[in-house]
Amino acid sequence: MGLSVTGSSGQPAVLAIDGGNSKTDVALIAADGMVLASLRGPGASQEDYGIDGAMRILGGLVREVTAQAGAAVDGPVARHLSACLAGCDLPSEEESLTAALRAQGWSATAVAMNDTFAVLRAGLPDAGATMSGVAVTCGAGINCVAVSPEGRTFRYLALGELTGDWGGGWGLAKAIMWHAMRGSDGRGPETGLGASVAAHFGLASVSDVTVAIHQGRLGETDLVAMAPPVLFQVAATGDGVALRLVARQAQEVCVMAVTAMRQLGMNTAGTEIVLGGGLLQAGDPLLSRELEVSFAMDAPGAIIRVASVPPIAGAALLGLDHLGVSVAAKERLRQSFATGASGTRGAGELSVSPFARIVFAWRRDFIVCDEISTACKKSSGWRVTPEGVYDRSPRLVSPRDAQRTGFTARAAPVTPPQRGEPRRPGS
Repeated sequence: MGLSVTGSSGQPAVLAIDGGNSKTDVALIAADGMVLASLRGPGASQEDYGIDGAMRILGGLVREVTAQAGAAVDGPVARHLSACLAGCDLPSEEESLTAALRAQGWSATAVAMNDTFAVLRAGLPDAGATMSGVAVTCGAGINCVAVSPEGRTFRYLALGELTGDWGGGWGLAKAIMWHAMRGSDGRGPETGLGASVAAHFGLASVSDVTVAIHQGRLGETDLVAMAPPVLFQVAATGDGVALRLVARQAQEVCVMAVTAMRQLGMNTAGTEIVLGGGLLQAGDPLLSRELEVSFAMDAPGAIIRVASVPPIAGAALLGLDHLGVSVAAKERLRQSFATGASGTRGAGELSVSPFARIVFAWRRDFIVCDEISTACKKSSGWRVTPEGVYDRSPRLVSPRDAQRTGFTARAAPVTPPQRGEPRRPGS
């Protein structure tokens, strides 16, 4: 039996889901754009848990967000479900995930698509007749999608190095470690990256960090969290190696966007390019400058926007587009997520699912848990021992670890910095 939300405004219009690898945001949206309820829970990628496992995790979050809004167990949760999911990369995956979501009975209609579309929609104006533009998202990984004015799309496989991708938190982490080790042992130029990496993890040297990785005491999540702050800090000192990595990341972002436009025959002039993901939304001045230079050279006249609302807002806007609601409703939704208006939760104020008390820091795709329910342990593979909480890697996550890595033990995300107005390259 499904769930439904009843009240004076009737059934919610949209159940929006933004499902990443490390976290999942869920929101219920009214037809007038009001955010009725929203929360954040653990990752639910079908690549990690399979489709059935992903549906179980999402089911728990849907029940929670429904209860938060006021629930009655007598039907669908919303008229339409808009899900933008990591791991939804191939047409066959879109079809299978859409079918699985429809089978849950949470809505009358449902659409699943890659999470990059949420970034694109979040950064585009609401008054346009069609969704046309380019989005590049750079968080733990990197991906890009382009939609032409005629509605044709171009996407990358985005499976990492296997498909020619470079960058994002994981790609940068590996490059940082490579250069840091070669700088340390003399095979490469000297760089401050090694000392900064060691200091980040509270170890004596970058060699000690490498040994910790080899022994499983540090994992991919640790390295992804380390990469942006360490790289930007060292680059700010004028370190040549770090500066080259920042420049390469900007070039990779640019080449993905420009190539996607070329594949669709889109003119660069007037095309809107939306940048999203923790790395690109961090506002680092060096990376921002390199991006402006790259786009000014290779995409003259393009309009560069940094997404000012989180991807969950983009997923919700796609749902409102599907239902054909007014531009005013979409603007109300944007204001809700951007400012946390009364009666709603803003981008930095998503409530945290009781599945896990999550310590989340803006600019880091990283999760630390200090309390996990039985349901969460069963669905996501996390486990609890008397010594502390473990994530899916063998690494112990404890309040001390959280403090060492710069996190504050709290049950709400840190409010992200405010974004500026859209800028054209070179302006």
